[in-house]
Amino acid sequence: KEQDQKSRVKGIDALKVNILAARAISDTLRSSFGPKGMDKMLVSPDGEVLVTNDGATIVEKMEIEHPTAKLLVELSQSQDNEIGDGTTGVVILAGALLEQAQKLINIGLHPLKIADGYEKACEISINRLEEIAEEIDINENNHEWLIEAAMTSLGSKVVSKNKRKLAEIAVEAVLSVADLARKDLNFDLIKVNTKTGGSLEDTHLIHGILIDKDMSHPQMPKEVKDAKICILTCPFEPPKPKSKHNLHVNSAEDIKKLQAAEQKYFVDMVKMVKDSGATLALCQWGFDDE
Repeated sequence: KEQDQKSRVKGIDALKVNILAARAISDTLRSSFGPKGMDKMLVSPDGEVLVTNDGATIVEKMEIEHPTAKLLVELSQSQDNEIGDGTTGVVILAGALLEQAQKLINIGLHPLKIADGYEKACEISINRLEEIAEEIDINENNHEWLIEAAMTSLGSKVVSKNKRKLAEIAVEAVLSVADLARKDLNFDLIKVNTKTGGSLEDTHLIHGILIDKDMSHPQMPKEVKDAKICILTCPFEPPKPKSKHNLHVNSAEDIKKLQAAEQKYFVDMVKMVKDSGATLALCQWGFDDE
């Protein structure tokens, strides 16, 4: 029965249907473009609400089924992966190009001719951009050019009121790990850690490693300067037999002996850490509550 309801579209009609699907995505994003762009509120099937004006996030959460529209989703995501900005712009530009292509198809031009024309236009555009491009020194004036570029990206985001501070943090973080000689950057070396309860003004950059752990005891000092860190890859607790076992304790003396053996194990471990000169111990596994 479902098969009877389906119809096959061919030729020019198929092209128009595909263009219409892609333009629908483009028109949806158009209102969230630029500094005056509006945010979109997306509600997922399980009721989760997301407010954003980031093009890649919007199209990713829209759960699009149409194959041509999905291409625009991939276009936005590849822009996000390669550049990190302009995710809305590329979808709107693609939609505008398809809109013009539809007019040319209506005139009677063959789709391959239109595609060739767009490729030639792309070459001309790139050549023109290379002609008018100016090379700037990014180190000039304390990296002001880079900060301004970052502020442009942040201008349309929710954090726009703190864009100067966040742009400076972003530039400093990138320059700390960038390989300027090879013009290469590994983003895995930069981590963003969020904390509930603070404000945007509390954001700051840490040159080093942040290990988000509490001290295991409230009486331990909250701040240790010039710490010598001992990193333990073994559990800081008495060894436990790996196989199933039964332990028969016949008297109170035996319990005391067991307790003393366990205490000695702890004392030895603490002594070894202290003898190494460490002032802070980090443990990969568990710290025993003792």
